[in-house]
Formats: sequence, C-alpha cells, structure tokens
Amino acid sequence: MPSFDAVLDPNLVEVRNAVDQTAKEIGTRFDFKGSSARVELKEKELTVYADSDFQIGQVMDILLAKLTKRSVDIRFLDRSAKIEKIGGDKVKQLITVKNGIDSDTAKKIQTLIKQSKMKVQAAIQGDTVRVTGAKRDDLQAAMALIRKEVPDAPLSFDNFRD
Repeated sequence: MPSFDAVLDPNLVEVRNAVDQTAKEIGTRFDFKGSSARVELKEKELTVYADSDFQIGQVMDILLAKLTKRSVDIRFLDRSAKIEKIGGDKVKQLITVKNGIDSDTAKKIQTLIKQSKMKVQAAIQGDTVRVTGAKRDDLQAAMALIRKEVPDAPLSFDNFRD
C-alpha cells in the first residue's frame, strides 16, 4: 500500500556551518570588537550570548541570514525562551532546534486528514506521521493539504513508497 512519512528534520550539518560562519563574522565585525557576543551549538540547542538586548538582536540577524543562505528553514528555530541576564550587563538566549513533530502538531495533521474525507489514513508513529492510502494521487493531495494547512512547521515528506 502506498505511504509516506511527514517529518520535521533539520539538516544539522548546515546548522553547524551557519553557526561557524556567524562566529567568524562576529569576530571580524567592528561593532562587536571587545564584546562577549558569540553563538554556541550543543546537540540541538543554540545559545546566543551578548552584552545587551540590542546586541542579541544583531547576532540573531546574522545567524538567521547565515541559516537562510545555507537553505535551512528558520521555522526550525524555537525562539520562545526569554532573554536572561547572566551577570553584570551580559545576557543570553536559549534557542532550540526543532527535531521531530511534537504531539500537538501530529494530532493536528491527523485530524486534518480525517476531516478532509480523503481516502487516506494518518497514524502517529513517534515523532513522525505516516500517511497511507490506496492511490498515489490521494497521497499527493494529502501532501498538498498538509503543506497548506500547517504553515508554521517546515515539514518534509520522506519514505514515499508505492
């Protein structure tokens, strides 16, 4: 039976390259001379350090530009964490790189497919959603529907089987 998996999977190699390029640009820019501005990547978490809120904004702009140039969708970044003061006038912000579909988004995709009355079924399997159907055309219509109705997640479709 034809099927595909809807996944949320960033290219972590490109994320690391973008962080390295950001660090290099911070080191060469005049407005960052003598400051503690830097970006660190550990596993799937980015930590942005700077001297002020304004400077964190500048570092984030550089990082987002580098990610975009390396064709990494910036919707993979979860920037919901607040900017924390870490002593003196220094601040930091924690940014997580989303990997795997969270349960709320998976349920949203599953109910979306059920409500569409298409002849496909969606099953949540861990951090992916497997969609199966009898016809290839139905699966492609389901892909288009998911792309249109779930714009806040940079979903990709893997494991397309016939």
